[in-house]
Amino acid sequence: MTIAPSLECFDTAVGVRERRCIVTHEVRHEACLIRFVVDPQGNVVPDVAAKLPGRGMWVCAKRDILELAIEKRHFSRAAHAPAQASADLPQRVEALLVQRMCGDLGLARRCGQLVLGYDNVTRALSGRPAPAALVEAADGAPDGRRKLLAAAKGCAPVIIDCLTSAELSLAVGRENVVHAALKSGRISERLTADAGRLGGFRPARERGAVSAPSATDNVRAGLKGVE
Repeated sequence: MTIAPSLECFDTAVGVRERRCIVTHEVRHEACLIRFVVDPQGNVVPDVAAKLPGRGMWVCAKRDILELAIEKRHFSRAAHAPAQASADLPQRVEALLVQRMCGDLGLARRCGQLVLGYDNVTRALSGRPAPAALVEAADGAPDGRRKLLAAAKGCAPVIIDCLTSAELSLAVGRENVVHAALKSGRISERLTADAGRLGGFRPARERGAVSAPSATDNVRAGLKGVE
């Protein structure tokens, strides 16, 4: 099974918007970064959807880099004005990304783009077109994932595994959600990119012998749809 490339694949894409991280000064695709703005009170506010008004300041989607931005006052330097960056910004970014992903999963279910349940996902993997992504609970048993990957039979869906079963269940309005699959489309593209960003704020799960890309590796698919 082909392993999905890492976050860095965005940086080689053509025709996508790039921004410079205020900490590392690397020029990266927007899907690799988190946007921040300064509100009228001078507080730094995370803008994970990149839609808030004001001058954007971009930071690589990694907890340690954001913590460095706070510690070294990079936001004030980038804003050319006092900017108060609270110590809980990494936790707020993580919560906003989870909220955004859960909202998209709920939307995917309402639009018929989400397949739920082990048996249904197994059938979807053997059909055509194959799902664009597998959604696996971060706290799910590895054996179920291993069997689903074996059932993929040559297709190479990316793995979104940075949400817990409780978060997945809340997102789709069902109990004990562990396995799901996303059909190809704009929603799966956005979820794949956001999973890559969230992976920078959550520790990777242990996979044992299961051969699958990590949460931070799940960002190549759907590059064209990321805005």
